[in-house]
Amino acid sequence: MNRREESNPLAWDDFMKVEMRVGTIISAEVFEEARNPAYKMIIDFGDYGQRKTSAQITKLYQPHEIIGRQVVAVVNFPPKQIATIMSECLVLGGVGDNKEVTLIQPERKVKNGMRIG
Repeated sequence: MNRREESNPLAWDDFMKVEMRVGTIISAEVFEEARNPAYKMIIDFGDYGQRKTSAQITKLYQPHEIIGRQVVAVVNFPPKQIATIMSECLVLGGVGDNKEVTLIQPERKVKNGMRIG
C-alpha cells in the first residue's frame, strides 16, 4: 500500500454503495463523435435493464470481438453526457502504462446483473 492509500482509507460502507454488476455487451461500434477513440456500447444487465455507455478500449479490442462478452460495470453513477450519448454505466478495466484498457470480466459465464462484492 502506498502512502496516498494509507492516508485516505475507504470505509466498508463506502465500498458497499458502489453497484458493480456483470452485463453482456449486446452492441458495440466506433464512437465517431467522441473526443478520444472509443466505442459506444449497449450492455444487458438482466433485471437491471440495458444501458448505454462508451469506453476507450480501442487499443486492445475491435467492436466485433467484444459483442457477447461479459464485463463488469458500475451501474449507480448518475447518467453523464459523453458527446452524443448519455452514458448510463461505467465499464471497468485495468489501465496499462500506455493507457491501454483491459476489460474486467468474470472467469466464467454468470447471470447478467450479478453483483460484484
